[in-house]
Amino acid sequence: MTDVERLGKILSDSKCAVFFGGAGMSTESGIPDFRSANGIYNQKLNKTFSPEEMASHNFFVKHPEEFFAFYRERFVYLDAKPNAGHLALAELERHGILSAVVTQNIDGLHQVAGSKTVYELHGSIRRSFCVKCGARYDIEFVMKNIPVPHCEKCGGIVKPDVVLYGESLDNETIANSIQAIAAADTLIVGGTSLIVYPAAGLIDYFRGRHLILINKTATHADAEAELVIRENIGETLSKATKEAIA
Repeated sequence: MTDVERLGKILSDSKCAVFFGGAGMSTESGIPDFRSANGIYNQKLNKTFSPEEMASHNFFVKHPEEFFAFYRERFVYLDAKPNAGHLALAELERHGILSAVVTQNIDGLHQVAGSKTVYELHGSIRRSFCVKCGARYDIEFVMKNIPVPHCEKCGGIVKPDVVLYGESLDNETIANSIQAIAAADTLIVGGTSLIVYPAAGLIDYFRGRHLILINKTATHADAEAELVIRENIGETLSKATKEAIA
């Protein structure tokens, strides 16, 4: 029996599986891994900034024009489409096998693919809000109001609903993610190196039977996993899903 067939069998026997995913889930849709980016030279400010600096709350506050130029170029990929992995997870949810997706990604592709229960640890580019009055806006508003989007109601800056460096994760999202992982009988961890905390620490709440890792490189959780697969996550999930629901 191949690893994918084993995964398919595990899923077919699962009643409450959870998927925990990272950047590798999105790279197969053509979205670059942010953490692999190089430093960026900003001529207007005459200084070299790292991507982490430009994606920080401090940079957003001090240099909003430069922040939004960087954000539109490096965070937003509206042409990206769900890949086979996103579609497979939505199918597993429809068949009552998968109970939730917990993701570190901000692209919203799980929902586009059809997944209903998705906990976005780092927020989503598809939502924005006014920092003064809280009014909600969509991604199109942020993209077309250049250089800095301002609220139509109060004039405050409209901030993307993503967790920037220096900001805390949303407490309710964390609580829901922990609850889902703790209740899962199977946890599939895919496309993440498990080095970004506090998100990566959430898998420690898993108490179920089957821990599965799908990642191209090694992680600290490999030794605890029942199954470690080093193949493309989209193809792996797609094939395993077909096995599970056959």
